[in-house]
Amino acid sequence: AVHVNANVSINGDTAIAETDTDFICATLDWWPPEKCDYGTCSWGNASLLNLDLKSLLLANAVKAFDPLKIRLGGSLQDKVLYDVGDLKQPCHPFVKNASLMFGFTNGCLPMSRWDALNLFFKKTGATVAFGLNALNGRKNISKGVSGGPWDSTNAHAFIQYTVDHGYKINAWELGNELSGTGIKTRISATQYAADMIELTRILREIYKDFQVKPQLVAPDGLFDADWFKEFLQKSGPNIVNVVTHHIYNLGPGVDEHLVEKILDPSYLSREESAFKGLKTTLENYGPWSSAWVGESGGAYNSGRNLVTNAFVSSFWYLDQLGMASTYNTKSYCRQSLIGGNYGLLNTTTYVPNPDYYSALLWHRLMGAHVLSLSSKGTQYLRAYAHCTKNATGVTLLLINLSKSDGFSVGLSINSSFKENMDTGLNLSIKQGQKNVVVRTQLENGDTQSRLEYHLTAKDGDLHSQTMLLNGKVLD
Repeated sequence: AVHVNANVSINGDTAIAETDTDFICATLDWWPPEKCDYGTCSWGNASLLNLDLKSLLLANAVKAFDPLKIRLGGSLQDKVLYDVGDLKQPCHPFVKNASLMFGFTNGCLPMSRWDALNLFFKKTGATVAFGLNALNGRKNISKGVSGGPWDSTNAHAFIQYTVDHGYKINAWELGNELSGTGIKTRISATQYAADMIELTRILREIYKDFQVKPQLVAPDGLFDADWFKEFLQKSGPNIVNVVTHHIYNLGPGVDEHLVEKILDPSYLSREESAFKGLKTTLENYGPWSSAWVGESGGAYNSGRNLVTNAFVSSFWYLDQLGMASTYNTKSYCRQSLIGGNYGLLNTTTYVPNPDYYSALLWHRLMGAHVLSLSSKGTQYLRAYAHCTKNATGVTLLLINLSKSDGFSVGLSINSSFKENMDTGLNLSIKQGQKNVVVRTQLENGDTQSRLEYHLTAKDGDLHSQTMLLNGKVLD
């Protein structure tokens, strides 16, 4: 490997953005085992309706974050009825039917299952965002367009049941991928805004005696500047607390070139335009609300086996976490915690995939305050810095996208607190380096240690599902 010199300079004086402390979020979806893409059925029993909630491995994987934010939702959420109140039909599960939207009939959430899920969330300390069905009561007014007001009756009864049973939901979301041009169908920004006002009315009534009220979140679709702007203008101040967008910037899971895209810095940087666009839209039209990535699996249609669930995925994922943070994104929900070929956990064994450890390391080391930095010398070195979580100092994330080069990184930290900062270090990042602590002599003669966490693939294989930390297998 050739060693290339690069320089990273961090400004340690002021934060350029701030994330939530539960920035790391993962999704649980509704897909039944019969959900298949390109002839591969990768969901197994990983849905909200059939996941094994008694699994110790699953519970420990969630508990490790203390807390992990879990977003409950996905394509089928707008086809789910809640078996509560005055539901005028039997509670039938999803049934495969190729002629219907998303290839399934409507489904139903029994309250016994909702009780079990909430017990699991309480036991594991998860913070929960629940995506409500936004298509209830609407008519198809033309191809790909749903119209008429939202029928909130079933959602109202469901939220009431949830509160009556003492279940804590941190955020209520309305609808999945119905904004902009929509994925299978869409709703106009004007109508969506009216529905948000209706949902706000319901939440204010049900939560009137609560000190801390849940956040109201929407629209959970791909960023579309005009639609998002109109949505915020029509719903008005203090209705939408969080504006969410979805990211599948690598293309379909069937794409043969996913790895090349993941390792191409200019391709990765393209997604910056969506983060920038949403940040500007909120500053101009919705300063009362903040931004989340509500769902992001990299490659859509369930990802790709041995790519989006393998070591190589962490180049994309950690870069996304870094990029999202610099644009003031408060939370980033990975599709999925489990299920499909992009789960943080293996669908059948619940064993963590490499991205799970990347997420956990980020959660433990990267604090809420994002620092500005500049890097020179190569585009293949990606760098992100935050104040260290729950400690004094700076945590620096370095990602080497080069297939051939190692980098010798000169590091400087500009800060008025210079006497306690470790400046002018030389870091060497290459595959397989196992140094954990490097001691650095400072001008005043003190020594200061720094921890290095080197994540590499087993046997250097990018498609490996085993990750090494400082040369030791994570399992």
